[in-house]
Formats: sequence, structure tokens, C-alpha cells
Amino acid sequence: MRAARGGTAVRGVWAAVPVKEFAGAKQRLAPLLNEARRRELARAMLDDVLSALSAAPLAGILLNSVEPEATALARRYGARVTTTEARAGHTRAVMAMAALLKAEGIGAMLTCPGDIPAVTAAEIGAVIAAHPPGPGFTIVPAHDRRGSNTILMTPPDLIALRFGDDSFLPHLEAARQQGFPPTIVEQPGIARDLDGPEDVRAFLRSDLGRATRARALLEDWLSA
Repeated sequence: MRAARGGTAVRGVWAAVPVKEFAGAKQRLAPLLNEARRRELARAMLDDVLSALSAAPLAGILLNSVEPEATALARRYGARVTTTEARAGHTRAVMAMAALLKAEGIGAMLTCPGDIPAVTAAEIGAVIAAHPPGPGFTIVPAHDRRGSNTILMTPPDLIALRFGDDSFLPHLEAARQQGFPPTIVEQPGIARDLDGPEDVRAFLRSDLGRATRARALLEDWLSA
């Protein structure tokens, strides 16, 4: 992890990445990819995400997974691994990491999924730069403004998160109800998750993630 540009000190922000087991990953992409390719894509996307996070102005990376390939990748990038609530769904895995980081005195948590391969270190830096001082809530919506693709909270357990296909507006409301006006940051790479076939097609039509492992695989498989 690098120090923030311009000499600005990193504010103790840790990335928290929940990862499901790769077997049976990305079922909604079955019309485009067989199971072996979906598994390979899941690994490539996580590799791209960890690569961006490792170059971003973060104090550390924490991965929550029982997937052996994912934990091996995480350790290659110098990330820590936990398995607490790893099989209990995205929300519980993230909140378990929030509790762990809070217990260790870590001041802020930035959580993102492992399927946003176009994310860049610069985008992560922009999210951190936009985050308000003191207790605060910053969010990057998915491209359809329904999902919550990255959330930065100070402290890590500022509010109870609830992820799902329509979590963006509920997260904004939850932050406001707790007295924390949300900061919304638009970042095209973070916004482009790959859930369904149209997401993949839109990704390949765009200029996002040109040098990523995930894009190289998809272009090779779907070039016809």
C-alpha cells in the first residue's frame, strides 16, 4: 500500500473485501460462460481488485473468504485473511470485518466487492480524498445506481450495512438517520460490476479496464 499522493498521510483506512467460493461463482453469467470459465473469471476479477487496492493509499487490506485460491491471492498482495462469517453472505461478512477492524483500533473501513475489475488505485484514492474528517459515510454507487459498490466509513461500524441489488438508496437513508450526511462519489471503474451478461457486454464496449486480467479473458472468450 502506498502513501497518499502529495505527502498526505494515510488516515488509517483499511480495505475489506468479502469473497465467495469460486465454485459456482457468477451463476447469472451462465448464458455466456461455462462453470470453469466463470470460476477463472472470478479469480481474475479478484486479482484485478487486489492489484488496485495494493497500489492505493490504504493502510491495509483484509479479505474475508474460505476460498483457497482467493486467500492465496490475498497473501500474495500482502493482505490479511479472516474467515469469520465468510459463508454467511456479503452483508454479514463485511460487518464481521468491520467488527474486527474496530476491535483493533483501526479508524476507517473501505469495503468493496471482488467483482469490479475496472477499479483503479486512483479511484480508491479519490474516494478517500472525498471522505469527510471525523465520523463519516462515503459511497460509490453501481452503474445503475441501485447497488453500493464501495462504502467508506469512519469508524468501521458507523452504520449497519445491508447489501443487495437495491442497497444504494437504503444506505443513504440509513446514514442520514444516524446523523451522517452521505458523501456520494461517482467512479466509473468502481461502478462497473460484472453480474449479468449485459454488464459484461457494457464492460467490453467501454474503455474501462483495458489492461485488466478479467478483460483479457473476456475478450479472448467472447471475441466472436
